[in-house]
Amino acid sequence: MKALRRGVTTGLCAAAAAKAATMTLLSAKLVKNVEITAGNGAAIAFDIIETTQENGLVKCAVIKDAGDDPDVTNGLKIIAAVSKTSKCGIEIEGGEGVGRVTKPGLKVPVGKAAINPVPMETIKSAIAETCARFAYTGGIEAEISIPGGEEIAKKTLNSRLGIAGGLSILGTTGIVEPMSSKAVVETIKAEIDVLTASGKTDLLITPGNYGREFAKNELGLDINEAVKCSNFIGETLDYICMKGVPRITLIGHAGKLVKLAGGIMNTHSGIADCRMEIIAAHCALAGASKTDVRQIMESVTTEAAIDIMEQLGINNRVWESIGKKIGFHLRERTQGSVLIECIVFTQEHGVLFHNK
Repeated sequence: MKALRRGVTTGLCAAAAAKAATMTLLSAKLVKNVEITAGNGAAIAFDIIETTQENGLVKCAVIKDAGDDPDVTNGLKIIAAVSKTSKCGIEIEGGEGVGRVTKPGLKVPVGKAAINPVPMETIKSAIAETCARFAYTGGIEAEISIPGGEEIAKKTLNSRLGIAGGLSILGTTGIVEPMSSKAVVETIKAEIDVLTASGKTDLLITPGNYGREFAKNELGLDINEAVKCSNFIGETLDYICMKGVPRITLIGHAGKLVKLAGGIMNTHSGIADCRMEIIAAHCALAGASKTDVRQIMESVTTEAAIDIMEQLGINNRVWESIGKKIGFHLRERTQGSVLIECIVFTQEHGVLFHNK
């Protein structure tokens, strides 16, 4: 199998653009490429694709390369505009396409540009090192912009996180691991941070869009502040415990949440697909014959298995049994520190289990 190619974060790109712009400003020479040291110690080379100079302002741009990671920011132009200032120190601001924080709970204060602390420090360090190289002791102002960032941000969760008008400048190590789940988990944590900072003590958790739509259309719940945990139910629960959230409601499709009855807290099909094994085992406990259990085991979908269980008249008993095991494993994961209301459903059969 071909190894997936790593990429670079928006934060490292911004630092590279800022370094090139500062070098051009202080040396009056065109800079074609720069190197930035990533958090893992690797020196990453960047080509400067565009430089403009006007009235003491230098702008340099690099292209964001996300490697083989499916990142919506891949291919975007990251621009740093740098100028001298009479003020002391280095000031970094966000320009076009960089969002503004509008809700408390994130790592950046409300009203500030959505440039996370680590990339902010990386950008400042790149500028400071360049100033020292050219023996410049005055102040520097830098503005980071991402043309088209406001439109691209609509494809992200930024609006739900309280980031308006553009993208976030992110990155800790500076390296994007292809197909990494880390970014997803960090986004989930950020959503929880925002909600708890606003005083929420009862969170609605759904793995995906099915759960959100069911909660809204069938249960009449407000999903505007629901946390979408994807397949990372275990890690979401761990963070909820760490934040001291006292109560949550977990709503999800049977095909996903049934895995919790087996103690499986990452429900991605590539991790474990034990739906039919779990359902068949509980059918056997409910008195299904060997032939019926075999037929359920051979079902392709959860809905098909439920159809068989309804014909056998054991559907309610099976889901009551499965629901108890789901509750057991949820309590085990949270050590009983969170009151968890769990609703399991399918679109065709409605609510299958609800531990009110």
